[in-house]
Amino acid sequence: MARRLDYSARYPLHTTKELYAALSNRDYWDARMAEMRKYSPGNEVAYLEAGDGGIDVELHHILPRDMLPEIAQAVMRKDMVITRKESYGPFGAEEIIGKYSASIPAGPGSLGGTIRLFPTDTGCTMRFSSEAKVFIPMVGPRLEQLMLVNLIDLFRAEAEFTVQWLDDHHPTR
Repeated sequence: MARRLDYSARYPLHTTKELYAALSNRDYWDARMAEMRKYSPGNEVAYLEAGDGGIDVELHHILPRDMLPEIAQAVMRKDMVITRKESYGPFGAEEIIGKYSASIPAGPGSLGGTIRLFPTDTGCTMRFSSEAKVFIPMVGPRLEQLMLVNLIDLFRAEAEFTVQWLDDHHPTR
């Protein structure tokens, strides 16, 4: 049985156009990966393509096994290498729809979902609707919950970085 969770990152005083432009920018992604190295040492942008048809990005995250929770160490025998892919449709005035996935070679489950970027009265919001599945009897539900809790922490850290990036590149004052 899969577990689902929604998370909304709010960007007050910044437009969907500004956020979409950041998501299209290699400098933004490189800076974001550098910031994420504070939490785990191996983060890099493997691929970025942005154009009229939308945005595709592939990120690699390496989590040393000794940084993983005990329950995850029981399943993972070496460092966890996560390939994360995000794609966003073409820019539109109302709403941009995207999707993401995260995979681990020979991993016992899946993680992914949809992304919606839309304007609000005070700026814009990026909403992630996520689903985690782990195919291991007995511990699967605990691992799914752990994945989603850690995912929210990651989304929160990325959103904080993005707000700062937007503030630096599109001052609102």
